[in-house]
Amino acid sequence: MKKLGFLLTVFALVFAFNANAQEQSGAAITFKEKSFDFGDITQGDKVSHTFELTNSGTAPLVISNVAVTCGCTATSWPKEPIAPGKSSEIKVSFNSAGKMGKQNSVIRIYSNAAEPIEKVSLISNVLPKTK
Repeated sequence: MKKLGFLLTVFALVFAFNANAQEQSGAAITFKEKSFDFGDITQGDKVSHTFELTNSGTAPLVISNVAVTCGCTATSWPKEPIAPGKSSEIKVSFNSAGKMGKQNSVIRIYSNAAEPIEKVSLISNVLPKTK
């Protein structure tokens, strides 16, 4: 009987700890959109898009890095913490020089959010230059 009482106490403590951890979720990123399609562009075009994000968590959001898949993509992101409920932007540009066909540039956002790695992408179809 003592073992059952002990197990129930442990179970109750674990449940309370998990419930408390979920309430204190910390920072969280919510994007207005997770991909943007430029459609057809001409080889050599430089295009850009701004991804809007909101800290939907309960603690300040700190973006530590934004990584791209190739040198054809450049980014700019907020270096200061983003307060809960506040919004910010990640600006991404794509240079299609030397590219052909369907392109999907994946951008990885590293932060202190509950989900520490988020992804957004730029999509385009690069057509050859016309003479």
